[in-house]
Order: sequence, then structure tokens, then C-alpha cells
Amino acid sequence: MKRTSLVISVLFLFINSYSQQAAPSLAKQIQDFDTYVEQSRNSWQVPGLSIAVVKDGKVIFKKGYGVRELGKPDKVDTQTLFACASTTKAMTAMCMGMLVDEGKVNWDDAVIKYLPDFKLYDPYVTRELKIRDLFTHNSGVGNADFLWDIMDIPSDEVLKKMADVKPSYSLRSSFIYQNIFYLAAGKVIEKVSGLPWEKFVAARIFEPLGMTRTVPMRKDVKDPNQTSAHFFIHNAVTVIELSSADAIAPAGSVWSCADDMSKWMLSMLDSSKYEGGKRLVTAKTWMEMLKPQVMVTAGEFYPTAQLTKPNWTTYGLGWFQQDYRGHKINFHTGSLFGAIAINGQLPDEKLGVYVFGNYDHAEVRHALMFKAFDHFALGGTRDWNSEFLKLYGGLRAQGVKAVKEFETKRVANTTSSLPVEQYAGKYTDPLYGELEVTVQNKKLLININNNRQKATLDHWHYDTFRGEYDKAWNGIALAQFSLNATGKIEKINFDGIEFKRQK
Repeated sequence: MKRTSLVISVLFLFINSYSQQAAPSLAKQIQDFDTYVEQSRNSWQVPGLSIAVVKDGKVIFKKGYGVRELGKPDKVDTQTLFACASTTKAMTAMCMGMLVDEGKVNWDDAVIKYLPDFKLYDPYVTRELKIRDLFTHNSGVGNADFLWDIMDIPSDEVLKKMADVKPSYSLRSSFIYQNIFYLAAGKVIEKVSGLPWEKFVAARIFEPLGMTRTVPMRKDVKDPNQTSAHFFIHNAVTVIELSSADAIAPAGSVWSCADDMSKWMLSMLDSSKYEGGKRLVTAKTWMEMLKPQVMVTAGEFYPTAQLTKPNWTTYGLGWFQQDYRGHKINFHTGSLFGAIAINGQLPDEKLGVYVFGNYDHAEVRHALMFKAFDHFALGGTRDWNSEFLKLYGGLRAQGVKAVKEFETKRVANTTSSLPVEQYAGKYTDPLYGELEVTVQNKKLLININNNRQKATLDHWHYDTFRGEYDKAWNGIALAQFSLNATGKIEKINFDGIEFKRQK
């Protein structure tokens, strides 16, 4: 008995000593990660960032960095509100999953069963489009963001105009990212549940999970502890106006904070369980949402693949997916002008990370996601921040080079076919709306859909004009006019969109 007691005592001392060593190890991990986050933020010039990391059912790290708005002293904390943007999509899929569990809808039901007025350009696709297809970006319809970007129309009108958007490929034969179908999913949720999407997502996800600071739509964000948007304009990080995705809310309108998103991550990593073993959806439905649904083509995946080198890339219901170091990861970015987010999962390790930032397309988000996977689970010291800085810096340099090459092709000493005043007038298109051209000081002033977008253009060469958008973060606009056989202006091609002149 004495020998047994001695063995037990020694074992207890060993375990106690190991525990004491393990605790500082985690503390050191957190300290090192904290330093890495701040260094990374500064290297990308991100004014403000917040991050949360969860593992094994617990929040192990969360913190705010920098400022809410450049030039002002207000600091970012874990309660600061940021745009979730397209990470909203997983929430909309969860809402639909709840209705599937209730037997009110089926993933493979036809969309027109619930939205009989919903029409697409191809009658076959209208008839065959399933609820599942609304979430998987493989409908055959290409990007149609112009419907809410350059137009100021209600969401019902956005959906109505989809009937005039020509398909880019055949149904389910490829993959092109598509926001508008998430809007359609939100309309199905409303039709089936009797609640608008914004009320449904708040009542069925935010309230049960205790996400008390999360707001479904930008227009309802009133809290002063919110971030501003920033963009790199004329060689400087600049504050710009906040953009809104409220017109396609189920695709990307939610605003939240690191504190609340940690609760969402904990639930999603634990088959949607929350307080007291309750569930948002059944385990079967949760698995369906995270099951690979479609293959993602290389051209539609992230440039990060050049470094992470996945063997496969797929999309679930509201989640991108790939393999990483022998593990499956689920993730999704969110991007609006001047704002970024990313939500990443490493399910095998019960690890999740969420990053918010207030600087346009700052891919520090990818660096921090992969660093968190390595640092808190898989091991290794790879400096993802430096590698992604080099990758995206190279891509930006390619873009600058392409612009310079285009500018060298300008034909000098040409004049327009007509006096500049004769280019003024109204131009329309049934799908894209109205473009108005006025002239001031020999410059063309472009106004699209009653001030939705505006630009000031100088003569470039021949009948082509070029200049900056009034909202400089939209870039440089190019307009090319076409004349008919009688020498009169027939149409304008404005940044790839054609409008016909009205008589």
C-alpha cells in the first residue's frame, strides 16, 4: 500500500508540475500571437482591427487594435462594430436550415414554389433552380452586383431585374460568385416564416446566442462605438464614406463585433449548439451546410491558393472550403468598400478565428487566419504575413503596370468627332437604367441613375473620354462613344456597360 501511495504521489506531482508548465505555455502563445497581430496590422497600414480566436469550446483570445477612424483617438475594442459583409451568408444559410428542420422548406425544392414571380433570363433555369442553388453560386448567372451598386432600387426590383441578366454559363456547370441569389433566399425565408429576413436572423440567431450588439442592417447601426471605412487614395490611407449592403441584406448587411462573433463561432464549431445543449439546427442540417456542395474554379478562388496550394477548393452553403496541411477548413471573407472581415474554421481542432478590419481589401485577414491555425493547433513558424504581403503586393504591381501600359497606348493629338457639347444628353438601358451626360469647362460630367455614381471625364483620344469617379475609391472611369452612319452619337460604353442615346 505504501508503494502504491508513493507512486500516486509522484504521479500527482508530475501532473501538477506539467499543468504549471502548460499554463505559461498558453500564455506565451497568446503573447506571441498578440505581438504578431499588431505587427501585421501595421505592415498593412490597417487603421483598426479586431480579432477573436476560439478553441475547444472556449474563447482563448480576443482583442481590438488601432483606431476606429484615422486621425481620431477612439480605440478599437472587442465591442467595436464592424461590417460582417459576406460572412453574413453563413447566417442566412443557417436561417434556411432552421426552416428545413421545421419541414417548411426543402433544400431541393424549386425556388418558384415559394417565389412564383421569380424569373431568370433562361426559362429552364427559372423552372429548375433549387433552394440549394441560391447558396452555391453555380446558377449560370454571372455577377450582377450592378443591380444594387449603380442602381438605387428596392430589393424586390433588384430581383425583378434578374430576368434581364443573361446567363454566363449553363446551370450548375461552373462557379461565379453571386450575391443576388442570397437576397432571393432571404425572400424565401420571409415567405415561409412570415418574418422579414432581418427580423428572423435577429430572433433566431442573435437573440439565442446572446449576440446583443449584432445588428442585421447597416441603417440600424446607431452605436457610437463603430468603425469608419478607409481606402488607399492618391498615395494615402483615407477615410471614405461607409458603404451599405442593405439592398441585398441576406448577402452581407450584418454589423457585429469580436465579442459577438466569438459566440457565433463557438456555436458553429459545436454543430450549432449553444446554452444548455440547445441547437440552432439539427446535427444533420449543420453537416449539410458544411458539406462540400460544388467545386470552385481556380479563377473564382482566392489568390491565397498560390501559397497554400490546396488540392481541392469547394463551396458549402455559405462557406468556401479547401484542404490545408491535411485538414479541411471552412472560411469566408467579407468585403465592402473600406471594410474587411474573415471567418475561418479548423473543425478537426475545434478552432475558429474571426478578423475585422476597417481598410479596403487588407489581406492581413488571410495571414492572421492561417497564422492562428498554425499557432494554436497545427504548429510551425511560417510567416504568413510576410508571404501574403509579397503576394498581394505583386498583384497590385501587376495592376499598376497594366494601367501604365494602357496609358502608353493613348493616341496623341486627336480630337473628338464632334464638339464636346454634342455628347451631352440622356442614355438609357432597360437593365442598367439611365446615364446622363452634361458638359462643364469642356469636361463630361457623368451621372448614373440619379447620382448613384458620378464621374468627371477629360478627352482621352478620338471619341473616348477618361477620368476619376467623384467617389475616388471607385477608380478611373472610361467612356467610349459610338457614332452611327449619319455621324450622330448612337450609344456610350461606360466601363463596359452600354447605354443607348435617347432622341
